Amino acid sequence: MKVDVIDIKGKKIDTTELPPQIFEAPIKRDLMHQALVRQLANARLGTHKTKSRGEVRGGGAKPWRQKGTGRARHGSRRSPIWVGGGGAHTPRPRDYSKKMPRKMRRAALCSALSVKAAQNEIIVLDKFSMAAPKTKEMIEVINRIAGQASTLIILPGENTNVELSARNLQKVKTLRANYLNIRDLLGYERLVMPLDVLDVIQSYLGS
Repeated sequence: MKVDVIDIKGKKIDTTELPPQIFEAPIKRDLMHQALVRQLANARLGTHKTKSRGEVRGGGAKPWRQKGTGRARHGSRRSPIWVGGGGAHTPRPRDYSKKMPRKMRRAALCSALSVKAAQNEIIVLDKFSMAAPKTKEMIEVINRIAGQASTLIILPGENTNVELSARNLQKVKTLRANYLNIRDLLGYERLVMPLDVLDVIQSYLGS
């Protein structure tokens, strides 16, 4: 698949061929869904916890005697039905993480990239560099090349000026190519990448 290569001003300067094994891969929606669910599940901490009746403080003495008061019998003020008592069937710490083979994860990424390519949502730049961190300049660049769409900028490696320029923009995010993930690919309308990114992506998805 051939796409236009533009400069930071939005002018076409060349064309390039996207690797077909990555950007024209079979689109497997079930696999993409599985990878997304896995990523969201792995992001959960699972540290939720409330105290049971055996963990709350107090409750050593019986509130009142068993018989003769006319009230219901109770053995502890820490019972779940008492105010201040322990909880019953409450959240406990647990591990939400899911496993997924590497080959399946990479196939899901290829499917997501293929969807973006098929819908013409990939923008290839010759290079993406800024002389200094300037949010205003970043807004102008994004408006020229991607319009008002939410934009994911994929970088080949560390690029402090670009990363800092986009940090405060709500609809723009920068991501290094080595950290490519299904959630970000599906969460943004436009995918902006310099030519150098293609080599990084192909190094671990093209094999």
